[in-house]
Amino acid sequence: MSLDIPFADTQLADPLSMAAARLALDTALQYAGKHGWRVSVAVLDAGGHLLAFGRSAGAPLHTIDLAQDKALTAVSFALPTADVGKRLRDAPEHVRQCLILRPRLVPMGGALPLQLGDRLVGAIGVSGASEEQDCECATAGYDAITQYLHR
Repeated sequence: MSLDIPFADTQLADPLSMAAARLALDTALQYAGKHGWRVSVAVLDAGGHLLAFGRSAGAPLHTIDLAQDKALTAVSFALPTADVGKRLRDAPEHVRQCLILRPRLVPMGGALPLQLGDRLVGAIGVSGASEEQDCECATAGYDAITQYLHR
């Protein structure tokens, strides 16, 4: 049984600009702040390298690593992390066990891959609020960077 993960067909693009990464980061943090959520936000390039990171005052310390690991999961699979979790639930037991043992795999909502057409350019990950709220913050950052990249 295949996981049908599209990353093998995804073309890697040039790295995201710092301006684009900061826009996504700032938008996600502002969205969280508007709702009173304390989160950490990480933006990675297509190679999984950290481009931008920010943390709301009072966000729990563990969210620093989780935001980065969620973004790494999204860029590795070229999928939203919520979808990675769904696919893992449907995968054969040996596949699930192998992937779950990966120390930085976070198959829960809160991160989205960033694509420009069919090119993977990075990912944004958010941690600190509920899973649904993390997804909302990531989506706000995603929407901002998508508009920026398509201008």
